[in-house]
Amino acid sequence: MRQLADEWKDYLCLDAGDGEKLEQWGSIILRRPDPQAIWPKGNDSLWERPDAVYHRSKSGGGNWEYRKTLPEQWRISYKDLKFKVSPTGFKHTGLFPEQAANWDWMSGLIRAHQNENLRILNLFAYTGGATMACAAAGAAEVVHVDAAKGMVAWAKENRDICGLQEKKIRFIVDDTEKFVQREKRRGRTYHGIIMDPPSYGRGPNGELWKFEEQITGLMKACADILDDHALFFLINSYTTGVGTTVIDNLMKTIILPGHPDGTIETGELGIPLQNRDLVLPCGIYGRWQRR
Repeated sequence: MRQLADEWKDYLCLDAGDGEKLEQWGSIILRRPDPQAIWPKGNDSLWERPDAVYHRSKSGGGNWEYRKTLPEQWRISYKDLKFKVSPTGFKHTGLFPEQAANWDWMSGLIRAHQNENLRILNLFAYTGGATMACAAAGAAEVVHVDAAKGMVAWAKENRDICGLQEKKIRFIVDDTEKFVQREKRRGRTYHGIIMDPPSYGRGPNGELWKFEEQITGLMKACADILDDHALFFLINSYTTGVGTTVIDNLMKTIILPGHPDGTIETGELGIPLQNRDLVLPCGIYGRWQRR
């Protein structure tokens, strides 16, 4: 199944093709690489007016070419949420707009079960899009865990921009698997668990993460702290070569056995291209939710 993030007002994917995407973030147009967009571009003239272009380096990494003076950061909104956007040295902006489809799914479930005093755990939580969505929807507590101190600081900014200072959000800089194991020893459980693991990364103390080698162990550890009355479990993946069938198998063999009272759905996230009948694929997801 494909889920489209098609309810944005402040963000548009204007076009994509030939290994790039052209996006409008508020009033600012950015041109960035995208290895999935291997089809031809559309209107060539559209591509000549970006405010900034990210160029990859053959030796790794890359840099932004600014064609006009841009603010160091600006804000965009999604429904009742607001986020800081800022181009980073590794081509990202601090937000993955396709995840709005997951925010809507989680928010709907939480709003329908607010009386259950829900505790939500967000792993590899980045700048906190899902954290803010869950807190705003009425979760009693959201625990936000990421190994990067700078990303956790950015998430705190997003909390303040969203006006969620009164919500119970715990921000933790830690290796995700170590944190989950400690929570298990403490006897802590969660009604919702979100994970957005990278293909490759390192923890705060140099811990090595490789998706194919460690995702099974982490999901098993998460299954151990998924509450008996859990509401949902969500995994996102951008790892090349890991398809929806792999995620479906992981969900069926790790999450479902301990929570047979739920249903599983896997699929692809996508963003519609403006003025073209095309969709930019943006990773895959696996969802378990209570019946």
